[in-house]
Amino acid sequence: MAAIPKPAKSVNWRGAAARVVPAALSLAVALLIGALLLLLSGRNPVEAYSALLAGAFGSPARLAETLVKMTPFLILAISVSISFRCGVWNIGAEGQLILGAIASFTVALLLKTWPAIIVLPLTLVAGILGGALWSGIAGVLKARFNANEVITTSMLNFIAVYLLAYLVNGPLKDPEGFNFPQSPLISEAFQLPRLLAGSRLNVAFLVAAVLVVVALLFWRSTLGFRTEIVGASRRVATHAGLNVNRTILLVSVITGGVAGIAGWGEIFGIHYRLIDAIAVGMGSMAVVVALLGELHPLGMVVSAFLFAALVVGGNAMERGAAVPFALVDVIQGSIILLVLARSFIFRGKRS
Repeated sequence: MAAIPKPAKSVNWRGAAARVVPAALSLAVALLIGALLLLLSGRNPVEAYSALLAGAFGSPARLAETLVKMTPFLILAISVSISFRCGVWNIGAEGQLILGAIASFTVALLLKTWPAIIVLPLTLVAGILGGALWSGIAGVLKARFNANEVITTSMLNFIAVYLLAYLVNGPLKDPEGFNFPQSPLISEAFQLPRLLAGSRLNVAFLVAAVLVVVALLFWRSTLGFRTEIVGASRRVATHAGLNVNRTILLVSVITGGVAGIAGWGEIFGIHYRLIDAIAVGMGSMAVVVALLGELHPLGMVVSAFLFAALVVGGNAMERGAAVPFALVDVIQGSIILLVLARSFIFRGKRS
């Protein structure tokens, strides 16, 4: 059995910083495309983008709201980046978030009379386990039967969405919720502390920051190094003595566990209850954020912040400058195309 070399101890900060530049350039070009569309529709791009910037960064409260929106984007991007770098195209972050939210909420509901100092850590563990279990199903199918993970994780997303819909319209429906598809509120004692008075910014943002550090350390560890070997070539990994199937299963579980943390944060930091639309669009956004950040933790911090600013500022732009929010979708789509084009060009240069 060939020995697996250990990764270098030093961090390549120059390489990490180089990943930030493509994200910024992609955003700049996408904003230019949006400006051209605004001109063609007879609107003022300066006025529209001024409203967008003011909505995202115009005050401490608006900046805090951007960080709130950034939090699940970043957590889910870290989640999918782990599986992507292992060569497993897990696109089930939305379903894993939902299962993490359901599991953590259920613990809070069952232990509602217990002290918060005990319950909150248990809900976090439950969220991790819920997401890990859901992703682990796809991992087992991939490792044992070589099932296509794109298909299995997509199907698991649908199951999770309908499971959530059943719960909030059935056994967990709030009897005093005016017939809305939502559960009762969790105890006020279980709500995560706010980091800025008068805003929704809460401790989940700090958890996301910790996950970035953990991700940086993970990719400098032996386990992270072996994960990348499997992602680069499973044949080489097998010849090097690695258990490829076990690595895939382990990565799937880790991926789902991280996504489950995002579900926990949405419940205990933002909504304080299960709602039908808790994860709508989150999974696809996570993939875009991860790819724009080139699957690097620092790159994903930048891309998550940029996309959060687009979403928060886009809502303000729609209200303040009468510009449809669809322009944000156009900008996001342009970024996706630029990311794909850049990957194709670079791949052509390497070949």
